[in-house]
Amino acid sequence: MERLRRVSDGQEEIYSIMFSSLKHPARRKILRILADKPLTFSEMLELLGVSSSNLTYHLDNLGELITKGENGVYKLSTFGLASVNTMRVVEEAPEVQPKKRMGLSFKWRTVLAVMLVGMIVFASAAALQSSMLSQTTGELDSLQSKYNQLLAWSGTTNSAIRFLQDVVEINTDHYQATFLSNTFEQRLDLGGTVEQVMTYSLTSSNSKLLVTLWFRNNNFYRYQMSALEGAPVYLQPQPLNAVDGAKGVVGRLASYEDASYLADMGSMLSLVSSSTEAIEIKEGTLKLTVSQGEISRTGVMYTENGVDFSPKSLSLEFANGDLTKLTDGWYLFTVGSTTINISADEAETLARNALKGYSWNVNDTTVSNFTVLIEPSVIFHPSTKNGLALYPQYTVTFRLDKVYPGGTNTLMVQVWADNGDIAKITR
Repeated sequence: MERLRRVSDGQEEIYSIMFSSLKHPARRKILRILADKPLTFSEMLELLGVSSSNLTYHLDNLGELITKGENGVYKLSTFGLASVNTMRVVEEAPEVQPKKRMGLSFKWRTVLAVMLVGMIVFASAAALQSSMLSQTTGELDSLQSKYNQLLAWSGTTNSAIRFLQDVVEINTDHYQATFLSNTFEQRLDLGGTVEQVMTYSLTSSNSKLLVTLWFRNNNFYRYQMSALEGAPVYLQPQPLNAVDGAKGVVGRLASYEDASYLADMGSMLSLVSSSTEAIEIKEGTLKLTVSQGEISRTGVMYTENGVDFSPKSLSLEFANGDLTKLTDGWYLFTVGSTTINISADEAETLARNALKGYSWNVNDTTVSNFTVLIEPSVIFHPSTKNGLALYPQYTVTFRLDKVYPGGTNTLMVQVWADNGDIAKITR
């Protein structure tokens, strides 16, 4: 076991990728079809019946398990073949009859599968091979424990665990992770961005946490945590003051994401005193806001020409010293325009005119005769256009005189502030 602990980071990463891939049905299917013969991207699309972005996502997550030749053909690597062999060991093992004591239980079939993968993965390191072959029963139990932990974390395992440990500083060794959900969605409203949302239940002897992480195009986007029982177990004591907590989180996030803008945000935070209850600082195109209370919030957003582009921002929320929400949308968005040629009053007029010819259908019934009340609400909030580019926009919300078919009692009209065009009308 001492030799096993000396495995290189690269080998450990491959080992983790193998088990993560075996848990995900889409990636298992990719491994199976590539085991039959090498395939091109388009051939896999036809066989799998998924979108190109979905396939690209899964191919990226298979990492070292597959290789791509100069001719664009994908095939299994040695480690990919090991993964397929592991699936076959588990799936093709005979059913165990309860009355036959000599039969293998599912537990031991799993152990044998893990042993097989381990021997194949580490075969390239001769010094490790003999150690693998001579493991004791206690060492096998430890190996299965590692396997079970990998299965529990699943999905974007390395990124999720590393974020919890390195950024939030949660001591994951104290928790048993239960994988609750893993969803994928191609966000057409965000230029086709692929969004993955993973939810875990983390349970220790003293606390139970519900943790959700969002990744967009494989990059961290949002973290949210709720303490269902007790308090989180950290690697080290956390500051009770939200400003100090934000300084620490932003500094660690800068190392996690390796993004220069986080260093600039950290420099702005260093100007804020721990005792500050509320403040707003502007420096160049950065605006820092801090408010402390029962829920303390710290945010840094992009601002230019008097326009606050709030989607392009970093925001943190703390409750009782615990980081409960962190969102980083800075890297995702660009700024398409900072020009405002339309006033709020003009936006209201344009929106009201747009509703004159508006109608909607409910159960084969067209609703076009509706009454709009006089005073709408007008909110200025940049929104995306042409993919992920942000443009100034007004949202004008009109209340109707009653509830119309489809449960409609409000209509929202979005007006671009740079040219006055109507973006969309929603109910």
